Amino acid sequence: MERQKEKAVLEAILFTMGESVEVERLASVIEEDKKTTRQLLLELKEEYEGKECGITLMELEDSFQMCTRAEMYEYLIKIAKTPRKYVLTDTLLETLSIVAYKQPITRAEIEKIRGVSCDHAVNRLVEFGLISEVGRMDAPGRPLLFGTTEEFLRSFGVKSLEELPELSAVQIEEFKIQAEQEANVQLDI
Repeated sequence: MERQKEKAVLEAILFTMGESVEVERLASVIEEDKKTTRQLLLELKEEYEGKECGITLMELEDSFQMCTRAEMYEYLIKIAKTPRKYVLTDTLLETLSIVAYKQPITRAEIEKIRGVSCDHAVNRLVEFGLISEVGRMDAPGRPLLFGTTEEFLRSFGVKSLEELPELSAVQIEEFKIQAEQEANVQLDI
């Protein structure tokens, strides 16, 4: 393998791993001895330091790790403090409202209410920090139970679940009629 390709392989490994990797492991991947591998890593480190770039290689005992340059921390802090923006689709809102009103609830129970698979919606809501695993049901298979989080309360501007709006009997009946109509339309297709 040519020298530039070896450095590219080392760079890719260190970037992907996100943690320190022993020189010995890196050497075995590029099929070189430890001394040559260390030299390649030091050259790569020098290249990063020689140009205006945001990353560097850090040597930790007998390992190397790709890291952000210390001068970039102030910018990282700015982006880390920026609140994440997420879009709640109708599917996500529907799933979230089921969890909010019926918690703790399992995926199977959500799917029974919605009538469709909810894996993606539940995963996205967990990723957004709006719901989380709150335990396991004492039933065969011990399915996970989900509930809303403090982030949910913050995002929707409520102090507690008791502040969520209550549905009137008329609204519940309207929702049942709409659900039946949607189910009939889907059966006709």
